[in-house]
Amino acid sequence: MTAVTPELLTRFDVPGPRYTSYPTADRFVEAFGQEDYALALAQRHLGTGSKAMPLSLYVHIPFCESLWYYCACNKIIPKHHDRTGVYLRYLRREIDLHTAQCGVGQVVSQLHLGGGTPTFLSDDGLRELMSMLKRSFTLAPGGEYSIEVDPRTVNAERLALLAELGFNRLSFGVQDFDSEVQKAVHRVQPAEQVFALVESARTIGFDSINVDLIYGLPRQTPESFDRTLSQIAQLRPDRIALYAYAHLPERFKPQRRIISAELPTAGAKVAMLSRSLDAFIDAGYVYVGMDHFALPTDALAIAKRQGRLHRNFQGYSTQPDCDLIGLGVSAIGRIGATYSQNAKTLDEYYDFLDQGRLPVVRGLALNRDDLVRRAAIMALMCQGELLIEPMEQAWLIDFKKYFAAELDRLKDMETQGLVELGSEGVRVTPMGWFFVRGIAMVFDRYLQADRTRARFSRII
Repeated sequence: MTAVTPELLTRFDVPGPRYTSYPTADRFVEAFGQEDYALALAQRHLGTGSKAMPLSLYVHIPFCESLWYYCACNKIIPKHHDRTGVYLRYLRREIDLHTAQCGVGQVVSQLHLGGGTPTFLSDDGLRELMSMLKRSFTLAPGGEYSIEVDPRTVNAERLALLAELGFNRLSFGVQDFDSEVQKAVHRVQPAEQVFALVESARTIGFDSINVDLIYGLPRQTPESFDRTLSQIAQLRPDRIALYAYAHLPERFKPQRRIISAELPTAGAKVAMLSRSLDAFIDAGYVYVGMDHFALPTDALAIAKRQGRLHRNFQGYSTQPDCDLIGLGVSAIGRIGATYSQNAKTLDEYYDFLDQGRLPVVRGLALNRDDLVRRAAIMALMCQGELLIEPMEQAWLIDFKKYFAAELDRLKDMETQGLVELGSEGVRVTPMGWFFVRGIAMVFDRYLQADRTRARFSRII
């Protein structure tokens, strides 16, 4: 059992950023465009230090077989699969524009295919995409190469192909095994299908298998979700990602098909989360942070024990903090002290590339305060501590003066048993790890300035 009470969960049931970046993506501005991004790439190419660091790659595949009502991702439901061929041709153009700026053969230690549904691509499409990437970049031995998988789009043979192409990590979208919940969100997939695929993946020899779950979906109850949790414990994936459903139909059109009256109450959501935490801990999983759990033998759990945890746009990672190139429609990247995001529609994305331009439509060049606060937030999110001396040495600040207001706000959290404030700095307690997102929010200058949080999901 965890020490986390439903009362404490309720107290922190507020919207907040996920801090896959700081500043968060809602702070990106259109004044930062493709010229700024090209300059950042050129500076990286010229800089000896950054160039020596491996890259991370994210490729967005926006296509899906069908519409999932809960989904807030950038996706397209095409009537014909031949649209993927056009998309791959434009991806090739975007890759070529990157290599023109930073050269061919840069080392990549982390690759993630997300979407949408990457496995919407045909076998030939997947081969073509990986061939393009390997022709332009060098995938380092021992890197993390992952792909998001819709269980309904793969079989054992396709999993073998993914391994052949170089993927060593899989993430299966499960969400919930309950048939009534699946019907309510328009995503029906029998548990038996997932169990068979996971068994095949283990036989093939993938390094890590992740399963995504969502609580707060229509027709879910604490009792029905208990049954899913029990099945997950039997499945025993290496990692589990547990997300709270954020019902924002005014922002995400597919969610308008969800019947609001079928959504669980706030109390039921808190109960689901509380029972999930207990179920995973009782099953032997390590709480990595936020919504991530891993078996003690998984690289993510080992990285947490050893203080080597990192965080990027895909969540927690074992790979060192490095520049990220985002490829494809709506993809987000980070080069040096800049963030960038590609055009969100295919038409705009294609139009940029037809002009021979990088498809970046917004982003941000970080100022010194952004960098200081990013360092502080990531230290809390990844290592669970923010030490005074390293921060003062790295950023030439008087820590207690610079963060005087923040340290004052943390006193209440100290009283709640979430942090410890000492002469060396701030430490997150074991119970505080469950609320680390809320602790990090204290150091978010933008959030504290406007207090406008409706754009974010709830932190639990």
